[in-house]
Amino acid sequence: MKSESMRIKEISLRQDPDLRKELALLARGCDFVLPSRFKKRLKAFQQVQVQSKKEEPLTPSLSQNIPTFYFPQGCPKEKVNIDAVIAKIEKTFSQFPNERATLEDMGKVAKACECPLYWKGPLFYCAGGERTGFISVHKFIAMWRKEEMVDSVQKYIHMLKRTDVVNSHPSLVFLKEASEFHSRYITTVIQRIFYTVNRSWSGRITCNELRKSSFLQNVALLEEEVDINQLTEYFSYEHFYVIYCKFWELDTDHDLYIDPKDLARHNDHAISSRMIERIFSGAVTRGKKAQKEGKISYADFVWFLISEEDKKTPTSIEYWFRCMDLDGDGVLSMYELQYFYEEQCQKLDNMAIEPLPFEDCLCQMLDLVKPEHEGKITLRDLKRCKMANVFFDTFFNIEKYLDHEQKDQFSILRGSENENQEMSDWERYAAEEYDILVAEEAASDQWNDCYEAELNPGDHQKTNVLKYQMEKRPFFDMPSHLADVDLDEYDYEDDFE
Repeated sequence: MKSESMRIKEISLRQDPDLRKELALLARGCDFVLPSRFKKRLKAFQQVQVQSKKEEPLTPSLSQNIPTFYFPQGCPKEKVNIDAVIAKIEKTFSQFPNERATLEDMGKVAKACECPLYWKGPLFYCAGGERTGFISVHKFIAMWRKEEMVDSVQKYIHMLKRTDVVNSHPSLVFLKEASEFHSRYITTVIQRIFYTVNRSWSGRITCNELRKSSFLQNVALLEEEVDINQLTEYFSYEHFYVIYCKFWELDTDHDLYIDPKDLARHNDHAISSRMIERIFSGAVTRGKKAQKEGKISYADFVWFLISEEDKKTPTSIEYWFRCMDLDGDGVLSMYELQYFYEEQCQKLDNMAIEPLPFEDCLCQMLDLVKPEHEGKITLRDLKRCKMANVFFDTFFNIEKYLDHEQKDQFSILRGSENENQEMSDWERYAAEEYDILVAEEAASDQWNDCYEAELNPGDHQKTNVLKYQMEKRPFFDMPSHLADVDLDEYDYEDDFE
C-alpha cells in the first residue's frame, strides 16, 4: 500500500507546474534553490530514473555486427575440413601394427596432417610417444583436435620439444657417430635461430617473432632439399664447420671457453682491444661467466663471428651498437666515437701510416650516416644508412678499415645499394673459408700419402687399415681420439737406441 501511495505522489509531483518549471530551468543549466517541500521527493524521483537507465538492454545490433578480431592463440585456418584430415590420419594409422605409430612412422603421419616432414618429432613427443615409444591413433587424434584450431606458428610452439633433423636428414647421418660434432652442430643451429628470429634480444622467441621470420619455411624446405648446405640461413653444415674451426683455433686449451687474449688473436689482432673489452663486459653476452671469469662460450662466439663478418644485418648492427654505446643511453656521442678511434690511430702509427685526424674522420662518418639529430648517432640512423659496415670498421677493425680506404668510394656506394645480391657478406665469407679449409685438408692428405710411401713394406698393412678407415669416414667427420690407439703395440726401444 505504501509503495502504491508513493507512486501516486511521484506522478502528482511530476505534474506539479512549479516543479516542472524549475526542472526545465535546471535542464538549461540555470542555478536555482528548490523549496524544501520538493527536495526529498525530487531525490527519490532521480533514483528511479537512474535505475530505469541501468535496466535498459543493449541493442542486439551493436554486439552482433562486430566480427571477432582477437585470436590469442593465432588466427585459425579458414575452410579446413577437420573431419577429412582425421580420416586421413585414421587411414594412415591403419597401416601400422595395432594402429600404433613409432617415431620412424611419424613421417607418414605428418604428411597426413598436412604438416612438413620434419614436424614428425614434435608431433610424436607432443602426443606422449616419448614415454611409451609409440602412440595410438586415438591418443594422436585427441591431441590433434586440440592443436587444429590454432595457426601453424602457435601449433609448432605447442608441440616443440625437440626435432630430429640431425638423425633424419640424409646430409647429416654421419653426425650420429661423431658425438662431439653432433652437439656443437645443434648449438650452432640454435644460436643462429635466436640470432635471426629473436629480434627483442630477450632469449625467448615469441609467436609474433616466429611469424615474421622464415624459420618454419626453412623447416619445410628440409624435406625438399637433399643438400643441407643449401639452407644457409640456419642449417648449413659448412657454415657450422667454419664457425667451429675458427673457435677451435682460438680455444688453445679446448675447454670450450675463450678469454680476451684468445679472442684478440682472431683475424691477426684486427679488432681493437677496447672493443674486445666491451664484448666481455656483458653488453652482448647473456651468461654470467663473461663478467665473472672473463670468458665467453662457443654459443657467444657464434654471435660474434656472424656479426663480425656481416655488419649489414639488423642483429649485427644492434650487436656493435651495444658495444660502442658505453653509457647505454641509446646514442653514440662524439666522445664514444673518439674513444674507439684513438686506438685505431695508434695502430696506424705503428704501421707507419698517417692517420686521419678525428675531426676529419668525424665529418666523413656524419656525411655517411646522416643522423637525424646533429651530434648524435642513433641505432635507427645506422640501420637507415645501409653502410653500417664501413662505419663500424672505421672505429674498431683496422684490417677492414684499410680495405675500405683502398676501395673506390663509388664502388662502395654501388655495393650498398645492391640490396638484392644473391649472397650476403656472411655467406660469401663462409664459402671462402670453407674452400680454404678443404684445400688445407687436401694438402694434409697429400702429405700423408707421401709419408706412407717412405715407410717400409712391413708397415703398409697397418697404414692400409687406417687408410680404409679414413676413406670410410666422411671427409669432415670428427677425428679418432688418441685414446683409441693401442700404445702397447708400439716399440719404444727403437727411439732410444
